[in-house]
Amino acid sequence: MKIDLALHSFSLLHHFRHQPGFDALAFIGLAQDLGFSGINLSLNDPDYRHLGGREEARMDAVRQRLEQAGMSLEVDTSGSDPAHLQRLMDVAARMGAKSMRLYTRHRGSVAEMMKLTTVDLLAVSPMAERAGVTLVLENHEDFTGPELAAIVEAVDSPAVKILYDYGNSQMVLEDPLAALDATLPHIRSVHVKDHVMVRPEDAPSGTLTVAGVPMGDGFLPIATITRRLLDAGLRRITFESVWAYAAPVVAGRKPLKGVRLGEGAFRYAAPPFDPAFLILDTGAHAPAELLRLEREVLEKGMRWFREMLAGLGVTGYGAV
Repeated sequence: MKIDLALHSFSLLHHFRHQPGFDALAFIGLAQDLGFSGINLSLNDPDYRHLGGREEARMDAVRQRLEQAGMSLEVDTSGSDPAHLQRLMDVAARMGAKSMRLYTRHRGSVAEMMKLTTVDLLAVSPMAERAGVTLVLENHEDFTGPELAAIVEAVDSPAVKILYDYGNSQMVLEDPLAALDATLPHIRSVHVKDHVMVRPEDAPSGTLTVAGVPMGDGFLPIATITRRLLDAGLRRITFESVWAYAAPVVAGRKPLKGVRLGEGAFRYAAPPFDPAFLILDTGAHAPAELLRLEREVLEKGMRWFREMLAGLGVTGYGAV
């Protein structure tokens, strides 16, 4: 079995921040050198984040470099405002991306967020169909799997699907496998990552926290989830190294069925924390240390994940 294994630009967040000359083209070159067959590029701020600017020349250079390498592209943004999504779909199409990740920025009750997000996607889905860009709505620290599926089913468009993130359901205290059960029929894209839980007393924020660690060092059921996705026909996986990332559990959310804090995917990491395993305050570390560790944990996690994929019958990588 051959799959398209993409690298997410968030995996090298500190390289984009602190490494002189590290830009989107350098990222593509590194991803190619590491054996990835595609990339996900975050455009998630007014200056298009890891693209580094809004100039069309940048977009064209990325497309040309990817086409030369035979690599795939998915882009990321946030928010579901139709005017914003229309602009970003134009960017995605110009760069050759066939899909674009988004998540809601609406706030309020869950019911209100679902309603407003659905209204936005109903308005923009005809534009996405015409542009040939699939919008993939992510479970991004806000919706459970059933809530996300309900939105996509209400929109009922071939251009609106789901991006399943292996770990983000933890922020709403939902078991990752339960989130997968609810979203599997609608999944177009995935982000694979690894997480641990951190007790409030061990977190600088003083809140129950989900923290990223090197792939294979955490508690997410990565092999089980990946096998189910491959069996369902998914052939594109985005590798997202989220070491040094942390997010609090959403206030007001209670553990859902099957979730027992301190057990399974929700096991707690025990301090003291080795920086090569877990960092909760990046400001306490020098940029040079962050750059070194970020590259080391990326390559370590990549080796672990590829060995796991081989055990599932994946024999090669290429854009699909």
